[in-house]
Amino acid sequence: MYMGEIRAMSTDEILDKIEDLKVEMYTFRIQKESGELKDTTLFRKTRRDIARLKTALRERELAAELVAQGGENGE
Repeated sequence: MYMGEIRAMSTDEILDKIEDLKVEMYTFRIQKESGELKDTTLFRKTRRDIARLKTALRERELAAELVAQGGENGE
């Protein structure tokens, strides 16, 4: 998942995707313990996707704060 794709998503879509990936991580853990998981790199890829999604959310929060501060200062 690329940042351009993530930035094109709405905030609700990002939050839904984070929840989906967390469930997926749980499934991977279960599969790993039972010996069904063949590709263990999925853990790393999924963790990084979650981090990218959270980064995009934080960027939006910071941008909203800047806009709010700009409005308070009369700019």
